Amino acid sequence: MSTTETDDWADLCALSDVPEIGGAYVVHNDHGVAVFRSGDDQVRVLDDACPHAGGSLSGGHIHDGCVVCPWHGWPFDAQTGQCPDNPAVMVNTYPSRIVAGRVEAKMQNKTQS
Repeated sequence: MSTTETDDWADLCALSDVPEIGGAYVVHNDHGVAVFRSGDDQVRVLDDACPHAGGSLSGGHIHDGCVVCPWHGWPFDAQTGQCPDNPAVMVNTYPSRIVAGRVEAKMQNKTQS
């Protein structure tokens, strides 16, 4: 899937490409991210690979504000990327928004390096 850059916001996908339950896998500049709906008018974007065993987080779901990896159930806060069970483990998250039915994210502004 191709993306475009506008004012540092990357166009990732149509909101309709993101299921209401579960996530969508999107590639931006050869980097896989997971996109989830978070409420009616919000989305969350985070790195797709789980740091535990490399599972695709986009194949998981959101439960109690956390993206849950489908492989082993590791949770990651959808907003901060921090694992509540092990605060030393994180995934990158990216500021995101919905504009005219499209999901955009600031891909260079991740939560960790």
